[in-house]
Amino acid sequence: MPVLIRRLLLTALPLAAMAALFWWLTRPQPIDVLVVAAAFGDVEATLANTRAGEVESCRRAKLSTIAGGRIEYIGVREGDDVVAGQLLMSLWNEDQQAQQSVARAALESARRRVGEICTQARNATDEARRQQALLDRGFVSESREEQASAEARARRAACATARSEVEAAEARLLATQVELDRTRLLAPFDGTIAKITGKLGEYTTPSPPGIAMPPAIDLIDRSCLYVKAPMDEIDAPKIQAGQRATVTIDALPGRRFAAHVQRIAPYVATIEKQARTVDVDVAFEDPGDAVGLLVGYSADVEILLDRREHVLRIPTAAIRDGDRVLLLGEDGLLVERTIDAGIANWEFTEVRSGLASGEQVVTSLEREGVSAGAHARIEAGSH
Repeated sequence: MPVLIRRLLLTALPLAAMAALFWWLTRPQPIDVLVVAAAFGDVEATLANTRAGEVESCRRAKLSTIAGGRIEYIGVREGDDVVAGQLLMSLWNEDQQAQQSVARAALESARRRVGEICTQARNATDEARRQQALLDRGFVSESREEQASAEARARRAACATARSEVEAAEARLLATQVELDRTRLLAPFDGTIAKITGKLGEYTTPSPPGIAMPPAIDLIDRSCLYVKAPMDEIDAPKIQAGQRATVTIDALPGRRFAAHVQRIAPYVATIEKQARTVDVDVAFEDPGDAVGLLVGYSADVEILLDRREHVLRIPTAAIRDGDRVLLLGEDGLLVERTIDAGIANWEFTEVRSGLASGEQVVTSLEREGVSAGAHARIEAGSH
């Protein structure tokens, strides 16, 4: 009997060894995964624009002359800084200048006539007073006094008429100035010339109603800049004036500008084939940060809705639908767990319950085979 047992053992042991070797060679290999340990930190709930925003100027004027005509004078170049009231461009206006000269001469003549006629009126009034005094003393007849009084009244009426003619002449001169101003472009505020359309000798026309024409001069005030960004209409109720924000500009990678919400548009913009959005104006906290920025820079805005400090957090990318996450256990198995998620942004999500600090959360969810129950191991470089 012992001999039979020994023979059976001698036969079974090689078979068991071969089975163990076969299992070892054919066992499923652990999946390499990236993990991040749940840890404490700050989490901010934010909103971001749906399409690229833009740096804009608080004051920008696309100027055109009121009248059309040939460009006679251009006093600035693109990039020049100008002051309010400075003459930028004028059209040929010799006819208006001639009319103004005529009106000015007419005004001067009317003013001189006022001096002459009103002086005569004062003299006639003084004479009427003298005749009244002589009548009271019996030295002249009543008819003589009445004649002097009538003459004084007529002279005063003529003086009033002459003064009215001066006012009319002043109005005619002002009208010629208005006509002359129709051919001139003056800077409405201090700013920088962004673009000039047209050259000396070319004909320029203002935009007719309903037809867009390029402006003669594009004037920008670069001393006051802000960012206009479109936000999804669904997020609009969460946005309020004064909320903190952060601005990033594509042309200046790595820089972040502190800002705040200044205005929310009172309407929803509808653009064909694009999402319905609400424009939000964001002002820089320090106006000095905007110095050197170019109007038209594309910019992104992140508005801060809420902030939690020193809370348990995990990468947002590690969360599946239904607030589910995969954990790598000490036994090398992936385990699914549901968490109670708090505020979140694109980077981190607050975990109110369901995880403990230090537990390994899988972030490489897109890899094949990554699911609950699978064997896994931490890929080199994961943390």
